[in-house]
Amino acid sequence: MKTTGTLVLVGLAVAALAAAGARKPACYPIVDSMPPVDLPELMRAADGSRIRTVAEWETRRRPELLEFFTRNMHGVRPVERPADLAFSPIAPDADMLGGLAVRKQVRATFSGPYGKWGFDILAFLPKCDKPVPAFILICNRALEKNVDPELKVKSEFCPVEALVKRGYAIAIFKNTQLGLDSYRPYIEDGRLVVQDPPFTNGFYACFEKERSYRSWGAISTWAWGASRVMDWIETVPAFDAKHVAVVGHSRGGKTSLWAGATDKRFALVCVNNSGCCGAKLNHVAASLSETIALDNLINPHWFCRAFREFNGRDMLVPFDQHWLAALVAPRLLYIASASQDWPSGPWGEFLTARHASPAWELYGKKGLVEEGQLMVDTPFQKGCIGYHLRDGNHDLNLYDWNRYMDFADSHGWRRP
Repeated sequence: MKTTGTLVLVGLAVAALAAAGARKPACYPIVDSMPPVDLPELMRAADGSRIRTVAEWETRRRPELLEFFTRNMHGVRPVERPADLAFSPIAPDADMLGGLAVRKQVRATFSGPYGKWGFDILAFLPKCDKPVPAFILICNRALEKNVDPELKVKSEFCPVEALVKRGYAIAIFKNTQLGLDSYRPYIEDGRLVVQDPPFTNGFYACFEKERSYRSWGAISTWAWGASRVMDWIETVPAFDAKHVAVVGHSRGGKTSLWAGATDKRFALVCVNNSGCCGAKLNHVAASLSETIALDNLINPHWFCRAFREFNGRDMLVPFDQHWLAALVAPRLLYIASASQDWPSGPWGEFLTARHASPAWELYGKKGLVEEGQLMVDTPFQKGCIGYHLRDGNHDLNLYDWNRYMDFADSHGWRRP
């Protein structure tokens, strides 16, 4: 007998994470007083040689890191930009916010060897006589509650008015239009069954008839979608395509980090509360935080099947997420945590920013610039890696957005 719905085991795991996130510590742990973290070396190539120059990084180390995460975590994509990718208006452009902004709605369409597909892009641009910088939001929440095309529903998850008033555009797409977002294991005859999701329908069926051990997971497909939004932005003169950020929260944060690693056109990568398999170090022990095994159990579709080889080995894996974060260098990276978001392991997210910094230093730039003790609501923004620890829970809110805009401002994104 097959029982669908929330598993007892999964439910207990999720409840434990929620309980951990609800506890607010008396004070945030002092990172420098924590035991040293023994991490796989970022600047040592697979053959053991030391990486000392930009040329060595770009021709040797960066390509091997990108290949490692492709083959062992996010999966191999069957396609990048489809040859027949096209963008068609869904509705005429419309004035919004009393004439402060213009709304654009388009549909991206494309085909693969086995079919056709498409997804929608919603954008709001401030009215301006110069091209404007933009944020791409990977939306992993309900559109009707968070992204209202008429702007009658206000949401801090997507604060269109705040962005527009500060001179930034925003383009949004829904992750589920490019691949399933929720897929759970089930109990059958008293046994936990974790099976591969139905990747052979819908969007995936355009490109693959059968999935291999290393085929792309859902997070890679969502990141692929962000790159297709970037393709559209490059066709619209009102956007400043040289100053585009990709933003994601939670699993969307895992996605934005992979998007920034795979697509150098993103000038800023904003990774919000991304946790394990995002910006959190695996080698940082964290009671009741996410783990590789838990992610692969609750969300077996996020990554390629090969990634399951690392289940239960978080502290022993021969890689860590500072390697992935370093793939953004020398562009801008912003990692954000929340003080009560214990399941995401904010201290591990902070240490990723610290230990990824040598990649920027190769280019003569500063990575994370730590200005005194890490404190709640006190951002570090003077390097090419920004970081803040916001007071509160697992969320993306106006505080986060304002810090992202502050960071972009400080790097000259808005012109007088």
